Amino acid sequence: MRKLLRSFFDRYFHDEEAIIFVILLGVALLVLVTMGSIIAPLLAAIVTTYLLQGWVNSLLRYNVPYLLAVSLVYILFISAFMAILLLLLPQAWNQFGRLINELPRLISEGQELLLHLPDNYPSLISEQQVQDLIRTLRGDLAVLGQVVVSYSIASIPRIFNWVIFLVLVPVLVFFMMKDKVLLMHWVGNLLPHNRPLMLQVWREMDMQLANYIRGKVLEIIVVGIVSYIAFMILGMNYALLLSVMIGLSVIVPFIGVTVVTIPVALVAYVQWGIGSEFYTVLLVYTVIQLLDANVLVPIIFSETVNLHPVAIISAVLVFGGIWGLAGVFFAIPLATLIKAIINAWPDTTRKPPPYPMRN
Repeated sequence: MRKLLRSFFDRYFHDEEAIIFVILLGVALLVLVTMGSIIAPLLAAIVTTYLLQGWVNSLLRYNVPYLLAVSLVYILFISAFMAILLLLLPQAWNQFGRLINELPRLISEGQELLLHLPDNYPSLISEQQVQDLIRTLRGDLAVLGQVVVSYSIASIPRIFNWVIFLVLVPVLVFFMMKDKVLLMHWVGNLLPHNRPLMLQVWREMDMQLANYIRGKVLEIIVVGIVSYIAFMILGMNYALLLSVMIGLSVIVPFIGVTVVTIPVALVAYVQWGIGSEFYTVLLVYTVIQLLDANVLVPIIFSETVNLHPVAIISAVLVFGGIWGLAGVFFAIPLATLIKAIINAWPDTTRKPPPYPMRN
């Protein structure tokens, strides 16, 4: 056993930097797990600064002074931030409130649709099965209602935390953008001076992570705006709320599209019933999703590392279970980080692959 452990450590931890890197990863993971909610504004500011830095770099290529580039990008960020906070979210919340008020009617319409299934498809479903399904759904909805009420009451004290979050993030973003060089120099002094492993992981992650975060934000905006325009033209109720849901659904690969299809179809059915308008909405929604998957995503994420669908779904389940929506959003970057570490990790017995590896 001792020989086996010694062989393992000699193979993977023969380098001093590898040991330091493992300690740093462990400390970072411990901090995230134990203090994630406390340092959430700092993490959000770091991600936002990283997102905006690409635009700053674009302006620098045109010989714009650094402080002027930072100021222009920050003004654009604050304008978008305030527009979302003061215009988009209140309207979406109002539509959500209207939807909650009409929920009993939606449930009644859904029950009526289910009760007609045995007449239309007698060989597939019986009336008893429909009654059992309705009773089950009523029980689930009652439990869901209690959960929503209890969560709403428990979340009242968190309003103060959200106010602090919304104030701190823009302030932190400004200082991180303005003093980027100073902060990077300070962090660099805390790391080993000879760090080829960390540099290799950072180079791979810098391109992939920047492309993913900026591309995902752009995808959310484009899909949401296109959906809103399409639903407004069709005269669909709750167009803004559904468009926000469709835009955010792209955060969760494969699963988000399937989940959001249900409220879109339900709202269309309640508004128009089974008819030409209902099928038009489903057709438009399907076209938007197909264009997103086959045109927009390949263009935006052309440089993103190719991860297997099983790895993507596994990362979404694991990190989403740990950190909720934030974990879902960063599931692919975190999976990419793990892959980059594995590829860069020093291994005394590693041999070159017999065939070219796909990046």
